[in-house]
Amino acid sequence: MFGRQRAGSVVCPSCGRLVGVGDEVCLNCGWRNPGMWGFTALFRRLGQDFGFVNLVIGGCALLYVVTLIADPSGIGMGGMFSILSPSRASLVVFGAAGSGPVLLAGRWWTVLSAGWLHGGLLHILFNVLWIRQLAPGVAELYGAGRMVIIYTVASAVGFAFSSLSVFVPILGRLLGGGNPQSISVGASAAIFGLLGAMVHYGRRGPSSIGRQAWMWAAILFVFGFVMQGVDNWAHLGGFLGGWAISSWLNPLRPERVDHVFAAVACLVLTAASIVVSVVTGMSLLPGH
Repeated sequence: MFGRQRAGSVVCPSCGRLVGVGDEVCLNCGWRNPGMWGFTALFRRLGQDFGFVNLVIGGCALLYVVTLIADPSGIGMGGMFSILSPSRASLVVFGAAGSGPVLLAGRWWTVLSAGWLHGGLLHILFNVLWIRQLAPGVAELYGAGRMVIIYTVASAVGFAFSSLSVFVPILGRLLGGGNPQSISVGASAAIFGLLGAMVHYGRRGPSSIGRQAWMWAAILFVFGFVMQGVDNWAHLGGFLGGWAISSWLNPLRPERVDHVFAAVACLVLTAASIVVSVVTGMSLLPGH
């Protein structure tokens, strides 16, 4: 099942054409080592996204449980969307973004970590369902590596928008920002980034994809205006960030091996941002 293939043909992960397992480059699209050193079948078993969706769901779930355990006395049990919510201190320690952490505390790296944290049980369930819905499709359109790049960049841009919203007080009431003490968490900025990537693809490829993504984005934007406590700045920034980075990545060209390396770098930097947040913020928790 996990053996290495040493001979024969495999499907190039970029263009889908048959190549030799030992070929140094795909003659059709230029992808280097298309046979993935004999482990193509193993990666295919992880799915079109090479296991990224499961990684996100597992990582978000783990961090959600840890943020609850870190400060059990601060667990919230308020309204429907605040059931089992981690304390503010716990979220800040593990990498919440927003005007407070980024501008007042100088924790700029949290624009990477905040997308893996969640403020309640329904919050995380809602987001992981959308990730399972969108990420595999974007991976099919752009390739797994470029999907990870879009996801990471869009999330970071979204939380940068949220953190800087304090400087745009005119739109504060409309989009729910402008509080210099605010914090923000959640995967929704990245989700809007995936929608932005689908909208861009619809402009270059089948228009039905773009129309579907526009409809989903509109529904979620309206939901953000109706519900209290939703960070519409992060949603707007995530959508624009996803659209911009996807246009630069050009979905009509085959994915390259350097996209995969960039995707790995995105994951490493995100993990590092969480570690740095915990190391520098543990003193904020009660009893430390």
